[in-house]
Amino acid sequence: MGTRFLLYLMRRLAHLPLTWLRALGWLLGWMLYGFVASRRHVVQVNLQLCFPRMTPVQVRTLSRRVFVCFAQAWLDRGWLWHGRPDLVRSRLTLSGAVEELRGSDPMVIFAPHFVGLDAGWTALTQQVPRHFTTIYTDQANKMADDWILQGRQRFGSSRLFGRADGAKAIIGSLRQGDPLYLLPDMNFGLHESLFVPFYGVSAATVPSLSRFARLGRARVVPVVTRMTPQGYEVQVLPAWSDYPTDKLVADTALMNARLQTYIDAMPEQYYWVHKRFKDRPPGEPDPYL
Repeated sequence: MGTRFLLYLMRRLAHLPLTWLRALGWLLGWMLYGFVASRRHVVQVNLQLCFPRMTPVQVRTLSRRVFVCFAQAWLDRGWLWHGRPDLVRSRLTLSGAVEELRGSDPMVIFAPHFVGLDAGWTALTQQVPRHFTTIYTDQANKMADDWILQGRQRFGSSRLFGRADGAKAIIGSLRQGDPLYLLPDMNFGLHESLFVPFYGVSAATVPSLSRFARLGRARVVPVVTRMTPQGYEVQVLPAWSDYPTDKLVADTALMNARLQTYIDAMPEQYYWVHKRFKDRPPGEPDPYL
């Protein structure tokens, strides 16, 4: 019943003016910051590790902004997935090297975990006439799972690969010219991960960006989504001309290094609520304890 009511509420919120919705998100963000102490601790540890020159006051201030952006983006899924198509389009702006998305050549889209990741996916599937794919992790709550799947398949022609589909199907789709919207910048466990620096701290990182690009004979095109007062700006960056190589560790470290430059431009919008450093090299303690 709780999930059913929450989804009903999200559909109703879709019809509110964006300024009202963002105000509600601001309030919700402050509440989450105040009451969800365990996740607040995770955010602050991440910020302390990645920005060691920040003072405690600066860490707390940025942490509150992180929770506000997280909450606002979460509520924005109401209009992204239930708002009128013309309303959605008016709030999503594609900018930058948009020409990189044209054609039919194999392409991996590097889409880091900024809070607007669903807005970026929606903009591409609604505004770019290509068949996009991405990788989806099933949710434990079946009703919520169905809602997310329907929302992410609302526009255009797209396919969401499950983890069980395996790499072979994804690579085959890539070679046929279907762009892969890939979000490889989280800690997915030690299985097949490499330890490479992220803000100078060893972080377990899956090398899937390099692997899929190399095996799919694909270009890597970064897409960075920024929340704005008007909605979202989905910025397409030029394809990486020096990527991938045959050096998996170096490629993965380069991905993290370039990701840092994107984060530095809007640190409050990155997904710091995730335990990015939960897996450690042998002998290193868990920083979240």
